[in-house]
Amino acid sequence: MPHARVTHLTRRGLLAAGGALGLGAALAACGDDTGKDSGSGAEAKAGPSGPWSFKDDRGTTVKLDKVPANIVAFTGVGAALYDYGIQVKGVFGPTRTTAGKPDVQAGDMDISKVTVLGNTWGQFSVEKYASLAPDVLVSTMFDGAGTLWYVPEESKEKIAQLAPSVGISVYDRRLTEPLQRMWGLAESLGADMKAAKVTDAKKRFEDAAARLRAAAKAKPGIKVMAGSASDQLFYVSGTNLSIDLEYFKALGVNFVEPPESAKKQGGGWYESLSWENVDKYQADIIMMDDRTSAIQPADITKATWKKLPAVKAGQVIARSPEPILSYDKCVPLLTNLAEALEKAKKVS
Repeated sequence: MPHARVTHLTRRGLLAAGGALGLGAALAACGDDTGKDSGSGAEAKAGPSGPWSFKDDRGTTVKLDKVPANIVAFTGVGAALYDYGIQVKGVFGPTRTTAGKPDVQAGDMDISKVTVLGNTWGQFSVEKYASLAPDVLVSTMFDGAGTLWYVPEESKEKIAQLAPSVGISVYDRRLTEPLQRMWGLAESLGADMKAAKVTDAKKRFEDAAARLRAAAKAKPGIKVMAGSASDQLFYVSGTNLSIDLEYFKALGVNFVEPPESAKKQGGGWYESLSWENVDKYQADIIMMDDRTSAIQPADITKATWKKLPAVKAGQVIARSPEPILSYDKCVPLLTNLAEALEKAKKVS
Protein backbone atom coordinates (compact mmCIF):
# COMPACT_ATOMS: atom_id res chain seq x y z
CA MET A 1 0.00 0.00 0.00
CA PRO A 2 2.20 2.74 -1.31
CA HIS A 3 2.36 6.19 0.18
CA ALA A 4 -0.86 8.21 0.51
CA ARG A 5 -2.75 5.82 -1.75
CA VAL A 6 -3.47 3.72 1.34
CA THR A 7 -6.96 5.19 1.61
CA HIS A 8 -7.77 4.37 -2.00
CA LEU A 9 -7.29 0.63 -1.78
CA THR A 10 -10.52 -1.29 -1.39
CA ARG A 11 -11.73 -2.41 2.00
CA ARG A 12 -11.26 -6.00 0.83
CA GLY A 13 -7.74 -5.26 -0.25
CA LEU A 14 -6.92 -3.57 3.03
CA LEU A 15 -8.66 -5.79 5.50
CA ALA A 16 -9.02 -9.24 4.01
CA ALA A 17 -5.57 -9.36 2.50
CA GLY A 18 -2.94 -10.37 4.99
CA GLY A 19 -0.28 -9.12 2.63
CA ALA A 20 -1.70 -5.63 2.71
CA LEU A 21 -1.08 -5.14 6.36
CA GLY A 22 2.14 -6.77 7.16
CA LEU A 23 -0.07 -7.52 6.50
CA GLY A 24 12.73 -8.50 10.98
CA ALA A 25 18.46 -9.53 13.50
CA ALA A 26 20.96 -9.22 16.13
CA LEU A 27 19.19 -8.92 19.44
CA ALA A 28 21.62 -6.53 21.05
CA ALA A 29 19.47 -3.70 22.38
CA CYS A 30 16.68 -5.26 20.26
CA GLY A 31 18.08 -3.40 17.29
CA ASP A 32 18.34 -4.64 13.73
CA ASP A 33 21.03 -6.64 11.93
CA THR A 34 23.27 -3.62 11.63
CA GLY A 35 23.47 -3.29 15.40
CA LYS A 36 21.78 0.07 15.05
CA ASP A 37 19.31 0.99 17.78
CA SER A 38 16.03 1.67 16.03
CA GLY A 39 14.96 4.23 18.61
CA SER A 40 12.75 3.65 21.63
CA GLY A 41 11.12 7.06 21.83
CA ALA A 42 13.93 8.49 23.96
CA GLU A 43 12.91 11.89 22.70
CA ALA A 44 9.71 11.60 24.76
CA LYS A 45 9.55 13.55 27.99
CA ALA A 46 7.11 13.40 30.85
CA GLY A 47 6.72 14.32 34.48
CA PRO A 48 4.21 13.29 37.12
CA SER A 49 2.12 16.35 36.36
CA GLY A 50 3.72 17.47 33.12
CA PRO A 51 4.61 19.05 30.86
CA TRP A 52 4.55 16.23 28.30
CA SER A 53 5.95 15.90 24.80
CA PHE A 54 6.44 13.08 22.33
CA LYS A 55 7.97 13.10 18.86
CA ASP A 56 6.10 10.65 16.65
CA ASP A 57 7.08 8.85 13.45
CA ARG A 58 5.81 11.68 11.24
CA GLY A 59 8.40 13.90 12.88
CA THR A 60 5.60 15.74 14.69
CA THR A 61 6.19 16.68 18.31
CA VAL A 62 3.06 16.81 20.43
CA LYS A 63 3.39 19.09 23.46
CA LEU A 64 0.87 19.25 26.31
CA ASP A 65 0.81 20.96 29.69
CA LYS A 66 0.44 17.61 31.42
CA VAL A 67 0.69 13.90 30.73
CA PRO A 68 -2.38 12.83 28.71
CA ALA A 69 -5.10 11.21 30.80
CA ASN A 70 -7.86 10.91 28.20
CA ILE A 71 -6.21 8.78 25.52
CA VAL A 72 -8.08 7.52 22.47
CA ALA A 73 -6.35 4.93 20.30
CA PHE A 74 -6.66 2.43 17.52
CA THR A 75 -7.70 -0.83 19.19
CA GLY A 76 -4.36 -2.57 18.74
CA VAL A 77 -2.51 0.44 20.14
CA GLY A 78 -4.86 0.51 23.14
CA ALA A 79 -4.14 -3.18 23.69
CA ALA A 80 -0.38 -2.58 23.62
CA LEU A 81 -0.60 0.32 26.06
CA TYR A 82 -2.82 -1.80 28.32
CA ASP A 83 -0.04 -4.38 28.55
CA TYR A 84 2.18 -1.62 29.90
CA GLY A 85 -0.39 -0.49 32.45
CA ILE A 86 -1.85 2.44 30.51
CA GLN A 87 -5.65 2.43 30.17
CA VAL A 88 -7.14 4.27 27.22
CA LYS A 89 -10.60 5.87 27.39
CA GLY A 90 -11.74 5.15 23.85
CA VAL A 91 -10.81 2.94 20.91
CA PHE A 92 -11.57 2.67 17.20
CA GLY A 93 -11.02 -0.32 14.96
CA PRO A 94 -11.86 -4.03 15.39
CA THR A 95 -12.79 -4.31 19.07
CA ARG A 96 -15.63 -6.79 19.41
CA THR A 97 -16.74 -9.65 17.20
CA THR A 98 -20.28 -10.13 15.91
CA ALA A 99 -20.74 -12.49 18.87
CA GLY A 100 -19.83 -9.65 21.22
CA LYS A 101 -16.51 -11.13 22.29
CA PRO A 102 -13.21 -9.22 22.25
CA ASP A 103 -11.64 -9.11 18.81
CA VAL A 104 -8.18 -10.63 18.48
CA GLN A 105 -6.79 -7.11 18.10
CA ALA A 106 -8.20 -6.07 21.49
CA GLY A 107 -5.68 -8.25 23.31
CA ASP A 108 -6.27 -8.39 27.06
CA MET A 109 -8.22 -5.13 27.26
CA ASP A 110 -11.55 -5.23 29.09
CA ILE A 111 -13.61 -3.90 26.20
CA SER A 112 -16.52 -3.14 28.53
CA LYS A 113 -14.38 -0.38 30.07
CA VAL A 114 -13.61 1.51 26.86
CA THR A 115 -15.82 3.62 24.62
CA VAL A 116 -15.86 2.11 21.14
CA LEU A 117 -15.98 4.90 18.55
CA GLY A 118 -16.16 2.52 15.60
CA ASN A 119 -15.75 -1.21 15.20
CA THR A 120 -15.29 -1.54 11.44
CA TRP A 121 -13.52 0.23 8.59
CA GLY A 122 -14.98 3.70 8.02
CA GLN A 123 -16.72 3.90 11.39
CA PHE A 124 -15.62 6.65 13.78
CA SER A 125 -18.13 8.58 15.88
CA VAL A 126 -16.81 12.12 16.06
CA GLU A 127 -19.56 12.95 18.60
CA LYS A 128 -18.47 10.16 20.97
CA TYR A 129 -14.86 11.19 20.46
CA ALA A 130 -15.63 14.78 21.44
CA SER A 131 -17.56 13.62 24.52
CA LEU A 132 -14.43 11.92 25.85
CA ALA A 133 -12.60 15.29 25.94
CA PRO A 134 -9.56 13.61 24.39
CA ASP A 135 -6.05 14.77 25.22
CA VAL A 136 -4.43 12.78 22.42
CA LEU A 137 -5.25 10.25 19.69
CA VAL A 138 -2.78 7.47 18.89
CA SER A 139 -2.77 5.19 15.87
CA THR A 140 -0.43 3.23 13.66
CA MET A 141 0.54 4.17 10.10
CA PHE A 142 0.78 1.78 7.14
CA ASP A 143 2.28 4.22 4.66
CA GLY A 144 5.02 6.81 4.41
CA ALA A 145 2.59 9.73 4.18
CA GLY A 146 1.47 9.82 7.81
CA THR A 147 -2.02 8.38 7.23
CA LEU A 148 -3.46 7.41 10.61
CA TRP A 149 -4.85 3.89 10.50
CA TYR A 150 -8.66 3.63 10.78
CA VAL A 151 -9.13 7.40 10.98
CA PRO A 152 -11.66 8.01 8.17
CA GLU A 153 -10.51 10.29 5.39
CA GLU A 154 -13.85 12.11 5.28
CA SER A 155 -13.79 13.12 8.97
CA LYS A 156 -10.07 13.36 9.67
CA GLU A 157 -10.10 17.18 9.74
CA LYS A 158 -12.87 17.32 12.36
CA ILE A 159 -11.07 14.67 14.39
CA ALA A 160 -7.78 16.56 14.18
CA GLN A 161 -9.41 19.71 15.57
CA LEU A 162 -10.42 17.98 18.80
CA ALA A 163 -6.99 16.75 19.95
CA PRO A 164 -3.43 16.30 18.70
CA SER A 165 -2.42 12.92 17.33
CA VAL A 166 0.55 10.56 17.58
CA GLY A 167 1.43 8.17 14.75
CA ILE A 168 3.55 5.04 15.19
CA SER A 169 4.84 3.70 11.88
CA VAL A 170 4.41 0.02 11.04
CA TYR A 171 5.47 0.54 7.44
CA ASP A 172 8.58 -0.97 5.84
CA ARG A 173 10.51 -1.67 9.03
CA ARG A 174 11.20 -4.62 11.28
CA LEU A 175 9.05 -5.52 14.26
CA THR A 176 11.64 -4.44 16.83
CA GLU A 177 11.45 -0.79 15.78
CA PRO A 178 7.72 -0.16 16.36
CA LEU A 179 7.98 -2.27 19.52
CA GLN A 180 10.62 0.13 20.82
CA ARG A 181 8.56 3.13 19.77
CA MET A 182 5.51 1.84 21.63
CA TRP A 183 7.72 1.16 24.64
CA GLY A 184 8.91 4.77 24.52
CA LEU A 185 5.37 6.09 24.22
CA ALA A 186 4.15 3.99 27.14
CA GLU A 187 7.08 5.14 29.25
CA SER A 188 6.32 8.78 28.45
CA LEU A 189 2.71 8.22 29.55
CA GLY A 190 3.84 7.05 32.96
CA ALA A 191 4.16 3.28 32.53
CA ASP A 192 6.54 1.48 34.89
CA MET A 193 8.98 -0.04 32.40
CA LYS A 194 11.02 -1.62 35.20
CA ALA A 195 8.09 -3.70 36.43
CA ALA A 196 8.83 -7.43 36.42
CA LYS A 197 5.92 -8.11 34.05
CA VAL A 198 7.40 -5.72 31.50
CA THR A 199 11.06 -6.73 31.75
CA ASP A 200 10.18 -10.43 31.79
CA ALA A 201 8.16 -10.02 28.59
CA LYS A 202 11.07 -8.32 26.84
CA LYS A 203 13.43 -11.12 27.92
CA ARG A 204 10.95 -13.75 26.68
CA PHE A 205 10.79 -11.92 23.35
CA GLU A 206 14.57 -11.97 23.02
CA ASP A 207 14.68 -15.67 23.90
CA ALA A 208 11.90 -16.42 21.39
CA ALA A 209 13.77 -14.53 18.67
CA ALA A 210 16.90 -16.58 19.38
CA ARG A 211 14.82 -19.76 19.19
CA LEU A 212 13.33 -18.74 15.83
CA ARG A 213 16.77 -17.89 14.45
CA ALA A 214 18.04 -21.32 15.50
CA ALA A 215 15.00 -23.09 14.05
CA ALA A 216 15.34 -21.28 10.73
CA LYS A 217 19.06 -22.11 10.57
CA ALA A 218 18.31 -25.77 11.22
CA LYS A 219 15.62 -25.94 8.50
CA PRO A 220 16.83 -23.70 5.66
CA GLY A 221 14.95 -25.73 3.08
CA ILE A 222 11.53 -25.25 4.66
CA LYS A 223 9.54 -22.70 2.66
CA VAL A 224 6.97 -20.54 4.46
CA MET A 225 4.07 -18.74 2.78
CA ALA A 226 2.05 -15.94 4.41
CA GLY A 227 -1.54 -15.96 3.18
CA SER A 228 -4.99 -14.56 3.76
CA ALA A 229 -8.36 -15.84 2.58
CA SER A 230 -11.45 -14.12 1.26
CA ASP A 231 -14.46 -15.53 -0.57
CA GLN A 232 -13.07 -14.90 -4.03
CA LEU A 233 -9.33 -14.55 -3.59
CA PHE A 234 -6.29 -15.88 -1.79
CA TYR A 235 -3.63 -13.30 -0.96
CA VAL A 236 0.08 -14.12 -0.75
CA SER A 237 2.12 -11.59 1.19
CA GLY A 238 5.55 -10.40 0.26
CA THR A 239 7.92 -9.66 3.13
CA ASN A 240 9.39 -6.32 2.15
CA LEU A 241 6.82 -4.02 3.80
CA SER A 242 5.41 -6.08 6.68
CA ILE A 243 6.96 -5.56 10.12
CA ASP A 244 6.54 -9.17 11.22
CA LEU A 245 7.65 -10.82 7.98
CA GLU A 246 10.62 -8.48 7.53
CA TYR A 247 11.78 -9.41 11.02
CA PHE A 248 11.23 -13.14 10.57
CA LYS A 249 13.14 -12.99 7.28
CA ALA A 250 16.03 -11.21 9.01
CA LEU A 251 16.09 -14.06 11.52
CA GLY A 252 16.59 -16.46 8.63
CA VAL A 253 13.09 -17.72 7.76
CA ASN A 254 12.78 -18.75 4.10
CA PHE A 255 9.62 -17.13 2.65
CA VAL A 256 7.70 -17.42 -0.57
CA GLU A 257 8.25 -14.07 -2.32
CA PRO A 258 5.83 -13.01 -5.07
CA PRO A 259 7.58 -10.87 -7.70
CA GLU A 260 7.11 -7.12 -7.51
CA SER A 261 5.14 -7.14 -10.74
CA ALA A 262 2.63 -9.55 -9.23
CA LYS A 263 2.21 -7.40 -6.13
CA LYS A 264 1.55 -4.20 -8.07
CA GLN A 265 -2.23 -4.34 -7.66
CA GLY A 266 -1.77 -4.91 -3.94
CA GLY A 267 0.26 -1.76 -3.53
CA GLY A 268 3.45 -3.78 -3.27
CA TRP A 269 2.20 -5.77 -0.28
CA TYR A 270 0.67 -8.92 -1.74
CA GLU A 271 -0.34 -10.90 -4.80
CA SER A 272 -3.98 -11.83 -5.35
CA LEU A 273 -4.69 -15.35 -6.59
CA SER A 274 -7.93 -16.99 -7.63
CA TRP A 275 -8.69 -20.12 -5.63
CA GLU A 276 -8.07 -22.15 -8.78
CA ASN A 277 -4.47 -20.91 -8.72
CA VAL A 278 -3.86 -21.18 -4.99
CA ASP A 279 -1.17 -23.78 -5.68
CA LYS A 280 0.97 -21.33 -7.68
CA TYR A 281 3.65 -21.30 -4.98
CA GLN A 282 5.16 -24.29 -3.22
CA ALA A 283 5.21 -24.02 0.57
CA ASP A 284 5.87 -26.33 3.50
CA ILE A 285 4.28 -24.08 6.12
CA ILE A 286 1.42 -21.65 5.55
CA MET A 287 0.85 -18.75 7.96
CA MET A 288 -2.76 -17.55 7.77
CA ASP A 289 -4.17 -14.14 8.69
CA ASP A 290 -5.87 -14.45 12.11
CA ARG A 291 -7.99 -11.28 11.92
CA THR A 292 -11.77 -11.46 11.90
CA SER A 293 -11.81 -9.77 8.48
CA ALA A 294 -10.26 -12.90 6.94
CA ILE A 295 -11.71 -16.37 6.51
CA GLN A 296 -10.02 -18.70 8.98
CA PRO A 297 -8.42 -21.97 7.79
CA ALA A 298 -11.02 -24.19 9.48
CA ASP A 299 -13.73 -22.42 7.47
CA ILE A 300 -12.08 -22.66 4.04
CA THR A 301 -14.04 -25.14 1.96
CA LYS A 302 -12.22 -24.75 -1.37
CA ALA A 303 -11.03 -28.10 -2.73
CA THR A 304 -7.86 -26.52 -4.10
CA TRP A 305 -6.96 -25.35 -0.59
CA LYS A 306 -7.45 -28.79 0.91
CA LYS A 307 -5.12 -30.29 -1.70
CA LEU A 308 -2.16 -28.08 -0.77
CA PRO A 309 0.70 -30.18 0.67
CA ALA A 310 1.08 -27.96 3.74
CA VAL A 311 -2.65 -28.19 4.47
CA LYS A 312 -2.70 -31.97 4.04
CA ALA A 313 0.33 -32.23 6.36
CA GLY A 314 -1.31 -30.06 9.03
CA GLN A 315 1.43 -27.44 8.69
CA VAL A 316 -0.81 -24.36 8.83
CA ILE A 317 -0.40 -21.81 11.63
CA ALA A 318 -1.87 -18.42 12.50
CA ARG A 319 -0.28 -15.11 11.63
CA SER A 320 -1.05 -11.69 13.12
CA PRO A 321 -0.50 -9.17 10.28
CA GLU A 322 -1.23 -6.34 12.73
CA PRO A 323 0.77 -7.34 15.82
CA ILE A 324 -0.17 -5.82 19.16
CA LEU A 325 3.00 -3.84 19.80
CA SER A 326 3.91 -5.06 23.26
CA TYR A 327 6.69 -7.57 23.85
CA ASP A 328 4.24 -9.84 25.68
CA LYS A 329 1.92 -10.14 22.69
CA CYS A 330 4.75 -10.58 20.18
CA VAL A 331 6.36 -13.52 21.98
CA PRO A 332 3.78 -16.04 20.63
CA LEU A 333 4.32 -14.78 17.08
CA LEU A 334 7.95 -15.86 17.28
CA THR A 335 7.36 -18.99 19.35
CA ASN A 336 4.60 -20.37 17.13
CA LEU A 337 6.67 -19.98 13.98
CA ALA A 338 9.76 -21.44 15.66
CA GLU A 339 7.76 -24.46 16.82
CA ALA A 340 6.26 -24.93 13.36
CA LEU A 341 9.73 -24.88 11.79
CA GLU A 342 11.12 -27.28 14.37
CA LYS A 343 8.36 -29.79 13.63
CA ALA A 344 7.98 -29.16 9.89
CA LYS A 345 8.54 -31.82 7.27
CA LYS A 346 9.50 -30.96 3.71
CA VAL A 347 6.28 -31.47 1.74
CA SER A 348 6.54 -29.10 -1.22
